[in-house]
Amino acid sequence: MRELWLFCIFLLSTPTSFAQTLRPPAVPLVTIDPYTSAWSFGDQLGGSITKHWTGRPYPMDGLIRVDGTTYRFLGAATPVMKTILPTAKQAAYTAKFTTEKPDPEWWYKEGYNISTWKQGPAPFGTHERNDNMLRGGTEFAKEIWYRREFTLSAVDFEKPTLNIFHDDDVQVYINGVPAFDCAPCFTGDYEFKPISASARKALKKGKNILAAYCKNGAGPGYIDIGLADEIAPKGADVILAAKQTGFEMRATQSVYEFDAGPVHLTVRFVAPLIMKDLDLLARPINYIVYDVKSNDGKTHDVSVLNSISGLWVTNDNSQSVTGKEANQDGLTTLSLANQTQNVLVRKGDDVRIDWGQAYLSAPAGVVKGSAIGSPSDIVKEFTQKGTLSTDQAGAAPADAKSMALVLTAGKVGTASKSLHAMLGYDDGFSVQYFGQNLRPWWNKDGNRTFQGELKKSETDFEKILQACEETDKMIYDDAVKAGGKQYAELCVLSYRQAIAAHKLVAGPSGTPLFFSKENFSNGSIGTVDITYPSAPLFLLYNPVLLKGMMEPIFYYSESGKWAKPFAAHDVGTYPLANGQTYGEDMPVEESGNMLTLTYAICKAENNIDFAKKHWKVLSIWANYLKKEGFDPANQLCTDDFAGHLARNANLSIKAIMGLACYAKMAEQLGDTKEATEVNGLVKDFAKKWMELADSGDHYALTFDDKNTWSQKYNLVWDSLLKLDVFPKAVAEKEIKYYLTKQKPFGLPLDSRKTYSKSDWIVWTATLATDPKDFDALIRPVYKYATETPDRIPLSDWHETVNGKSVGFRARSVVGGYWMKVLGERWK
Repeated sequence: MRELWLFCIFLLSTPTSFAQTLRPPAVPLVTIDPYTSAWSFGDQLGGSITKHWTGRPYPMDGLIRVDGTTYRFLGAATPVMKTILPTAKQAAYTAKFTTEKPDPEWWYKEGYNISTWKQGPAPFGTHERNDNMLRGGTEFAKEIWYRREFTLSAVDFEKPTLNIFHDDDVQVYINGVPAFDCAPCFTGDYEFKPISASARKALKKGKNILAAYCKNGAGPGYIDIGLADEIAPKGADVILAAKQTGFEMRATQSVYEFDAGPVHLTVRFVAPLIMKDLDLLARPINYIVYDVKSNDGKTHDVSVLNSISGLWVTNDNSQSVTGKEANQDGLTTLSLANQTQNVLVRKGDDVRIDWGQAYLSAPAGVVKGSAIGSPSDIVKEFTQKGTLSTDQAGAAPADAKSMALVLTAGKVGTASKSLHAMLGYDDGFSVQYFGQNLRPWWNKDGNRTFQGELKKSETDFEKILQACEETDKMIYDDAVKAGGKQYAELCVLSYRQAIAAHKLVAGPSGTPLFFSKENFSNGSIGTVDITYPSAPLFLLYNPVLLKGMMEPIFYYSESGKWAKPFAAHDVGTYPLANGQTYGEDMPVEESGNMLTLTYAICKAENNIDFAKKHWKVLSIWANYLKKEGFDPANQLCTDDFAGHLARNANLSIKAIMGLACYAKMAEQLGDTKEATEVNGLVKDFAKKWMELADSGDHYALTFDDKNTWSQKYNLVWDSLLKLDVFPKAVAEKEIKYYLTKQKPFGLPLDSRKTYSKSDWIVWTATLATDPKDFDALIRPVYKYATETPDRIPLSDWHETVNGKSVGFRARSVVGGYWMKVLGERWK
């Protein structure tokens, strides 16, 4: 009892430390791994359908029933999308097109002469296409303009909407009126996008013209557009909305407050991502905790519905699912599974898992009802009766089957009552590693059951919640001490995203392997230049996880499967880690990254063991940098979206830092000759660098163009690891110059464009020795994170002039936000 009393006091006292004004671009709700990842893409939890980080519907519904009246607090009713004009995926069509630039003022307007345009079948795409793109149709190389005529017999639509798949930039017009414009951007599949009010009004009876322009920037290109009418729920299908009264984001929790009539509801989404505990970190189970109490001093009858869609176990709604119910170990447990279990077959970027089982479980004593069936039937029955009896056996399309539990709080007065449910996912096998299917860490020996994991999660519920509270406090306190309140909130915002973009598995020898996925940046697995920016978080709280990111790259070289004298870029396309699939090497980038991070791990663990284990291949990579690192040839670096660049000054710093780290490790391993030789080379490189890059009041982007500049974020390791290669005046001069180049939403990456990477801005800011300068560089990043118009999981690549995402989202690289904390810790 004393332990429980202390726990309650801890819960009551902790939130005062987290007073915040944080408005996340999207809120993590369930964050298990790159596949099981549910988010709210807006301010109101009950204002929109919950989505996967990719933006695809990932419905999770929450309703509370108070004295017979039902209120929605989570998710939204799925609208009926009635086709107005089919896409090529729905029905074949042809359209007029050209790949030669037409008159920019007239090509999309009625009456424009298109007699020279060709007629071709849709969709329109490049020869290279990804798995979500239809084959066939008409090919184009870089740009295409097309016009499609269609006839409408009526225009009494509720909410006309585009059904569009575009890759990359797009402009859409309806009857000559701008309807939709997005650049730079793309979709990974068909998505419903709103059209302008003026374009909706432009639709008319009879002949209409849909005109579109698409520009492919890189990779596959594709355009296909239809129209749909969004039909909102009506009559008895309309449910009252609980009034959201508060929101708080913590490292492991998203906490919402609601008033549902006379009852106050607190909803906590809890992800026990406790990095010091690998077993708990890897256990693929999250909690939803409901605390209810009376607002008016009276007693009320309260129950809560929690529903999960079949889309959690499929890539899309074309696949079918089945469900099961079990009662065991004092738990009522429901599960959904794809009818066809193709384990580790689907790979790629904008894809979702379609094997394994999703689980929804709660203590049997509070379960009032359960159901597996139609989402609308489940909601309707609970709304009207407060119970569930639906049990629709057999397979059904993923979006037509859900699983749901009703939890009862019974009579609720002014004393708070608590309920909770558990959500989990058992993928069976998580990653294929050079031909061998690997199990998740929690079941590395293959002798555990998911029901057993649910039982442990229930037994340890209070202890796990306390660990989450302690972690939340530690993360916030560490960050606020290092960089202030706004910086701390950025760290809180990115914590779950950084961790859950990985999967922890056991390697063939039982070694922890922590595989990242390059979310919306090509889907690579185990990418070195994703590991590198994310490293600060893991160096701080568990270097074992960072080693787990690097081990596959070491093995790839040490096994002879990768024979080049520099480090590989990746080990495959998620979840297949069978060898590099990225089309081009980054020799200096990845070799410098691996050398630097190896020494950082040795510092974090206070021993040289990790370097000793991999010394042979580290020496090969160091030898490459000795020859090729100082003045890099025309090649890509981690900022590959900016294109190839020769004589890259920041990449040169990376090579110098990597060699300086190698010298430190050689010295600690007793190879004083090698250490002395490399240290001499490093000093010579640094001196030459300052001469070649010097541009007066700053240092240039490249050695051969003094009228340029760039963030020298790689320099941060010089003081952090006490390498002391460059005079402190180098960083001081750069910081002073950067402060003159800031835009409203941050410091541009370099002089070529106005976009930036927020992780690199934090690294650059950490170079500042004056807290005021650090704050000046962080404030615009905070402004971006909290004011960006793009309501998606945090994007690390954004425009500094308007705060819009340029690309990428939900990536682990935001672990780099902890660089300032790491710098303070290692002073």
